[in-house]
Amino acid sequence: MNLFLNINLILINSNKLSFVVIFAFMNLHEYQGKEILEKFNVKVQKGYVADNVEDAVKCAEKIKKETGSSVFVIKAQIHAGGRGKGGGVKIAKSFEEVKKIASEILGMNLVTPQTPPEGKLVRKILIAEDVYYDGEFERSEFYMSVLLNRSSSKNMIIYSTEGGVDIETVAEKTPDLIFQEEVEVGNGLLPFQARKIAFNLGLTGEAFKNMVQFVTSLYNAYQMSDASLFEINPVLKSSDNKIIAVDSKVSLDDNALFRHKEYELMRDLNEESPVEVEAREEGLNYVDLDGNVGCMVNGAGLAMATMDLIKLAGGEPANFLDVGGTADADRVEKAFRLILRDDNVKAILVNIFGGIVRCDRVAEGIVSAYKNLKEIDVPIIVRLQGTNSVEAKDIIDNSGLNFLSAIGFDEAAKMVQSAIK
Repeated sequence: MNLFLNINLILINSNKLSFVVIFAFMNLHEYQGKEILEKFNVKVQKGYVADNVEDAVKCAEKIKKETGSSVFVIKAQIHAGGRGKGGGVKIAKSFEEVKKIASEILGMNLVTPQTPPEGKLVRKILIAEDVYYDGEFERSEFYMSVLLNRSSSKNMIIYSTEGGVDIETVAEKTPDLIFQEEVEVGNGLLPFQARKIAFNLGLTGEAFKNMVQFVTSLYNAYQMSDASLFEINPVLKSSDNKIIAVDSKVSLDDNALFRHKEYELMRDLNEESPVEVEAREEGLNYVDLDGNVGCMVNGAGLAMATMDLIKLAGGEPANFLDVGGTADADRVEKAFRLILRDDNVKAILVNIFGGIVRCDRVAEGIVSAYKNLKEIDVPIIVRLQGTNSVEAKDIIDNSGLNFLSAIGFDEAAKMVQSAIK
């Protein structure tokens, strides 16, 4: 599932971390997220991006000149976590090793717990400095993220002493090690809250002071960039008490990109579903999911209810598709084409409420689109309610085509159930 409308974020209660929510966002690569963080004075692991072996070596030479480090971290840049588990993060201790590792990672299909089974093609790598050097103090890793708690309508900082590991595992096994700090949007992060976070992480002295500054800058980056998520895992307390963002996962609110044209340019279409890219170009809100029932709906709220309906009927939604308020023949045909690209689709549920648009015109559009597509070998359940819904049902019923028309939600659910058996 790759996403503009993604089903993915965090809702917290006192004992457990669970993942719910739907949000429209654009994912960034690690190196892009770090570029934003640096602009807000968040200290990050220095690095440069390359898309070929020669440039990778040049990046390593540049890092050595700037930092004096002869150890380099080579990181695959894809929109997925768990890269290290799949062999996408490796250490190089010489320029020759940089060359060798870069040639291995670039062009590989990296498989992680968050990629499709076939993996994702690595087109870019980040050459980063080694920040795990020895020094006077003991190193520590933390987890930190900033996001919206939709249940309280407040921003929230989630943090833990258990960094560098899957936060879901920490939440499941040791939920007492996960903390949260809610922030009033109008007030911003207050100084005492930043100090509270540093205290709960067990820091003192210079490390405490640096963490307060880190948290404050991180929150500012989140708020000022109109992000839906900033996740740093791990946040490193280095052996000289610096606080460093070693990794970054950043998701930007898709609806706010008009305010950040420079961020819009960061979009990597290679990392997004081709169907979703095409849908966006056609003005359709489409998200590719993993189920067997295609959805065509107008309005996000009705789309969510329709997805629930499909699950209650024993199916799984194959997509989220909002055709908008003007569900004419052209848009309906484009929507059908997108849905039918998915070989897993066993049935299509069209659930339209005719408020702005008349149901009979939608019905005419559905019939016209069906005829233009000629061969549709899956049943189509059509539920049209609202203005001229009776006339719309007559059009569907008398079309002579492979439609099943429904009036109520329950009736539509039973038809879906029968269609996917």
